[in-house]
Amino acid sequence: MTAALAQPAPKPQMGDGMPMKTMMPEASDSASTKGYKESMMSMMSRMPAYTGDADVDFMKQMKGHHQAAIDMAKVELAAGKDADAKKLAREIVAAQEKEISTIDAWLKAKGK
Repeated sequence: MTAALAQPAPKPQMGDGMPMKTMMPEASDSASTKGYKESMMSMMSRMPAYTGDADVDFMKQMKGHHQAAIDMAKVELAAGKDADAKKLAREIVAAQEKEISTIDAWLKAKGK
């Protein structure tokens, strides 16, 4: 095996090294691909700044991730065809909405 093949593949990087254009919807994308990409871009754009408080940061960052999961599940519900995938999408929406409510209540109780 050559040395090049023995090297691990480079991983996508966020920030300056991450080609954000790979997450940007393109005209040639299917409707579902556009929806998934829009979900990811929306999540990245609305992530809050870190506060330095591990608990607050965890709750706020997880809320963004959970909303992205809901958004992606809604794309599946609109465009997917597989009954099992759609069932999982419905379960994800219900579970993530419940967890977002828990997070919101926690943040409110902490005055955040």
